[in-house]
Amino acid sequence: MSLNHIRPWRHIERRKSRQIHVGNVPVGGDAPIAVQTMTNTLTTDVAATVAQVQAAAEAGADLVRVSVPDEASSKALKEIVRESPVPIVADIHFHYKRGIEAAEAGAACLRINPGNIGDEKRVAEVINAARNHNCSIRIGVNAGSLEKHLLDKYGEPCPEAMVESGLDHIRILQDHDFHEFKISVKASDVFMSAAAYQQLAEATDAPIHLGITEAGGFVSGTIKSAIGLGQLLWMGIGDTLRVSLSADPVEEVKVGFEILKSLGLRHRGVNIISCPSCARQGFDVIRTVETLEQRLEHVKTPMSLSIIGCVVNGPGEALMTDVGFTGGGAGSGMVYLAGKASHKMSNEQMVDHIVEEVEKKAAQIEAAQDAAE
Repeated sequence: MSLNHIRPWRHIERRKSRQIHVGNVPVGGDAPIAVQTMTNTLTTDVAATVAQVQAAAEAGADLVRVSVPDEASSKALKEIVRESPVPIVADIHFHYKRGIEAAEAGAACLRINPGNIGDEKRVAEVINAARNHNCSIRIGVNAGSLEKHLLDKYGEPCPEAMVESGLDHIRILQDHDFHEFKISVKASDVFMSAAAYQQLAEATDAPIHLGITEAGGFVSGTIKSAIGLGQLLWMGIGDTLRVSLSADPVEEVKVGFEILKSLGLRHRGVNIISCPSCARQGFDVIRTVETLEQRLEHVKTPMSLSIIGCVVNGPGEALMTDVGFTGGGAGSGMVYLAGKASHKMSNEQMVDHIVEEVEKKAAQIEAAQDAAE
C-alpha cells in the first residue's frame, strides 16, 4: 500500500539521461533502473554459467555480465546468449579481439575498460563490431586500472582522473558516430566513487551504471554499496547498477533490489518491515522473518508486510502495509489486512496463515492490474 502521493519528501527527481538499449532492456531516460550482476563460473563451463544466469534472472536481474577472457570463452558465449533469459553483457579486458568476438557471439553489450583495452585504433575496431551487431557498449572506468598518463598527471587515482578517462573515451565513441553507450566510474573507496559519479553526472547525459567495485564480503559489501549507491540514487543519479559482493550473484541482485525498494525507485516482491525484537516480543520475530523471507521468495508482486513483535509499534506499522502481524499475548497476535485489524491468529499457525494472506493479496493486486490493462 503506497501513500507516496501525500509524501512529497519521498520524491526523487532522477537525472535526465538519454536512453539506450541493452538487448530488449531500456537503460536511461525514464526507464526503470536496471539491476544486474555477474557470473563467477568459468565461462567455458556453459551449463554452470547458464544455470547461474537463470538463477540471477529468477531473482530479478535485468542483465547479467559474463567474463570473456579468452577465445574459448568467446565460443562458449554464443551458446550462453542463446540460452539466457536476459540480455548478456560481455566483460572485456586487455584483448580487443575478445570484444569483437563477443559482439559476433550475440552479446547485448560490451563492457570495456579504457585503461587496458588498447589504443584508439583497437577501440575503433570494437566499436565497428558493436555497431554491426546491434550491440551497446559500457565504458567501465576503474580507479584501480587508470591510464598511466592520468596517474602521472594527477599523482594517484582520484575522481578527476576517473572522469577525465571516461570523457576521453566518450569522445572516441562519439567521434566514430557511436552513441549506444553507458558509462561507469567505479572505485572501492565510497568517497571517491560518489565524488566521481557526481562530477560525471554533470559532464554528460549518457546513461550511468552505478557500482562500488570490489566492495567486499556480503555484510561489508552490502553496507558500502548501500551507502555509496544509496546516496547517488537519492540524488537522482544512476540508470543501472550492480552491487559487487564476494558472494553468490543472486545475493547481489537481492541487495540491489532492496536498495532500490528502500528508496521507492523499484518495487518487486514482498517488502518485509520487521522489528529487531526485544523482551516485549510476543513471538520469535527473528526466526519468523527468516522463515517468511524464504517462504515468500516466489512472490514477485510488489507489496508490503509488517512483522512486529508487540503492540508498541505494531498497529502503527500495520496501518502502512498490505498485510501485517503484531504480537500480543497468550500465544496469539493480530492480523492486519489493508491497514486494518482483521482477526487474531495463534503464533503456531501464523507463518502458514501469513503466507496464505500474502499470496491472496498478490493475486488481488495482479487481477486489478490485468483489469486496468
